[in-house]
Amino acid sequence: MKVLFNSRRSVVYSKNGMVATSQPLASEIGIEILRQGGNAADAAVAIAAALNVTEPCSTGIGGDMFCLFYNDKTKTIQGINGSGRAPADLSIEKLEELGITGQVPPFSVHAITVPGAAAGWIDTLEMFGTMSLREVLTPAIKLAEDGFPVAPITARAWKVGEKQLKIGPYGDELLTNGHAPKAGQIMKNSNLAQTFKALIEHGKAGFYEGRIAESIIDLIQSMGGVMTLEDLKNHRSTVEKPISTNYKGIDIWEIPPNGQGITALIALNILEEYDISQFEHSSAQHLHLLIESLRLAFADTRWYVADPAVVEVPTKQLLSKEYAKK
Repeated sequence: MKVLFNSRRSVVYSKNGMVATSQPLASEIGIEILRQGGNAADAAVAIAAALNVTEPCSTGIGGDMFCLFYNDKTKTIQGINGSGRAPADLSIEKLEELGITGQVPPFSVHAITVPGAAAGWIDTLEMFGTMSLREVLTPAIKLAEDGFPVAPITARAWKVGEKQLKIGPYGDELLTNGHAPKAGQIMKNSNLAQTFKALIEHGKAGFYEGRIAESIIDLIQSMGGVMTLEDLKNHRSTVEKPISTNYKGIDIWEIPPNGQGITALIALNILEEYDISQFEHSSAQHLHLLIESLRLAFADTRWYVADPAVVEVPTKQLLSKEYAKK
C-alpha cells in the first residue's frame, strides 16, 4: 500500500488545551484527562499508555521515555531522562567474545537495554502531575481489555514486524491467527492491561521486581542475553537540565545526551545560516536544506552522543553558533 501525505492541515486553535498524537483514540484520552482537570504531564502519561495499546509497533512500556515539562507558574523547563542502561555484565570485550564488533545488530538480544518507560511515567506524575497513576492508566487499560479498531497506518507497520513477532515465544499475543491485525480489526491485549494494573498496585516494584521482571529476564537470558534482575531493580530515571538553542528569536529545548534531541538543535543552528523563507515550501531547494542540515546533525549525533556519565560528550561545542557556521 502506497501512502501519500500531500494534504495540508489548517492551523488548529484552542482556549483550554490541545493534544496531538498519531492516534485519534490516544488523543481522545489525552483530551479527556485535561477535561477531568489533569495537566499536561497527566495527559502525556495517559497518552503514552494508550499508544502502547493502539500502536505497539511504535511505543511502549518496554522502551524508554523522555519528558520536557514547562511550568507556567515558574516559567521554567525541567526534564526527565527515562532511558535505561545496558546490562552491567555487557561490555565491548564481552561482545567481541561473542563475535560482535563495530555495531550491535538492531535485532540482537544484546541491543536490549533496561526498559525505562515504566519508572519514567511514575516519576513524571510524581514530579509534575496532579492525578494518580490509577486515574491516568485506567483509560489505556479499558482500551486493552475492551479492544480497539486498528488504524490503517498502524496495521501497515504491524505487518512489517509480523516476521519478528513470530520468532519470539509470546509473539502470538500481538497476532491474530498468526498474522498481524488488519486495518479496522478489533484488537485486545489483556496481558498488557495486567502489566498496567501491576504498576498501579505496586508502583515501580510491580515492573522492575517480581513476576514481570522475572519474565523479562527469563526471556532475555533464554536468547543468550546477560541482563539480570539486579539490572532492572537498580534502574533509576535521571532529572536533567534541558539544553537549548535560539532559532531566529525562538528558544527550542531538548533533553541532553544520551538523548538524541541535540540533533534537532544542531540542525536548527545550521539552518539559521540560510533564509529558507525565500523557497517555496516543500520545493527541491527547501527540502534540500532541511535534509542536508539534518544529515550533518545526525552524523554528529552518531559520533558523539553517548552516556555522559561514561564518556565526555561535547554538548556545548556542538551547540555553538560558531560550530554551525563551520
